[in-house]
Amino acid sequence: MFGLDPQFKTLTADGQGATTVRQRDRLLRAVMQQGFDQETKGRKVARCSELDIAETADVLFSASGEPRLPDEVFYRLRWGGLFVYVGSHEGKVQRLAELFEPGRGFVLERPVEPLWASPLGLRFAGLAKRGYFFAARRTHLVQPGEFTDRFTYDVHLAPIRPHSEQPISAQQRYVVEKTVPSEADILERLRKKNPEAEEADLRSRAHKLVDHVFPTFLTREAAMLQILQRDLLPEDRQRVPTALKVEKDERGFVRKLWMNWLRIGGPVLSQIQFAHQAAQLLTVLHERAQVVHLDLRADNLVITEHGVGFVDFGSSVRVGEQLEQSPMLHSLFEQMMRTSHIQRMLGRMIDDGRVTNETITAVHQKVDKTLDTFYLAVLINKPHGNPMLNHLIEVDEDSAQARALSALTAAILRPKNPQHAAFKTAADVLRGIRRIEARFEPAAA
Repeated sequence: MFGLDPQFKTLTADGQGATTVRQRDRLLRAVMQQGFDQETKGRKVARCSELDIAETADVLFSASGEPRLPDEVFYRLRWGGLFVYVGSHEGKVQRLAELFEPGRGFVLERPVEPLWASPLGLRFAGLAKRGYFFAARRTHLVQPGEFTDRFTYDVHLAPIRPHSEQPISAQQRYVVEKTVPSEADILERLRKKNPEAEEADLRSRAHKLVDHVFPTFLTREAAMLQILQRDLLPEDRQRVPTALKVEKDERGFVRKLWMNWLRIGGPVLSQIQFAHQAAQLLTVLHERAQVVHLDLRADNLVITEHGVGFVDFGSSVRVGEQLEQSPMLHSLFEQMMRTSHIQRMLGRMIDDGRVTNETITAVHQKVDKTLDTFYLAVLINKPHGNPMLNHLIEVDEDSAQARALSALTAAILRPKNPQHAAFKTAADVLRGIRRIEARFEPAAA
């Protein structure tokens, strides 16, 4: 499973003298026998020294001489990924393991354990210890203390106690915990984004966001997820989160939401498969559940064993929902429609002529399901907007299918007759994708 990296000739093993590459490789092979079969099945497994700078893995093994500190391995792991370290000196392995704690974005899943010389990893009388290892899981989307425009809420994996003692997958042992961020965190974020702003103004904005805005959207997300689980078919429910539990404040606003973990992984999809599944899910979202996502950025897509899924429904609305009946909601959504990533992109593309479809231009800065259709058209042509999904979508820009999808995107955004466009809804886009699939079926056969 592990190839030898030719750049390593000798390594120092935890200060205990020279360890050859062959010896280190034996340690890594031994630790693979310690019950990681279920974790590694169907997942990308790698050694730290094997990964390129931009590569990530689901399970990452490391030994002395390779990256091993929490900050060094955090972004080499996919969210929810497992880091396994093996070394020969118990004390040093123990001190390293103690660094992998929630404050660094990890949970220590398997404390330091010995490796035995038995080929099966079993302990028998007279056998010597081969080394020591521990396993830690990356539970945070971003490192604690780091701020990014991609994620606003505090989102991390929280371990749960399984009801059964039988071996279960990591996905069954963790849930997603989404929490309204603290006022201090939001204030620090605002300071970094607005260094020239008055402190009093920043504090006022931070308080409003934490006390009012974020709880409102988290409360709506919990409600939308209930609607999706009620109205979608079973096969589609698996591709959106399920609300498991909420924690409310004294006003009834949700401050913390627990959801099932839609772990990224599964079979690699072709670009046309990705496009079909995304369009199909959006169609049932609009037509069966009557829910409009409104923030269908690439960051809010996942690919799991069940296919393409959508997350983050905090900005969603019901089809035909009368937001103006609530001055508070009307004001929040009006502001969001001016400042959201998708609306700003739509505005730029209208200005430079990349969008002329009048059904789409009419929803600029408005709450409408056509906004989802607009971004779907962008996604099917450029599906690699989310770096966490790149390894799961196969794109060959020179292929006939990619060119056909590009032509479809152009027909959606810039139709020959902008006033009477053929593509207005997600269902229209899905039909266009199916026509492309039918065109290539004989060649595939």
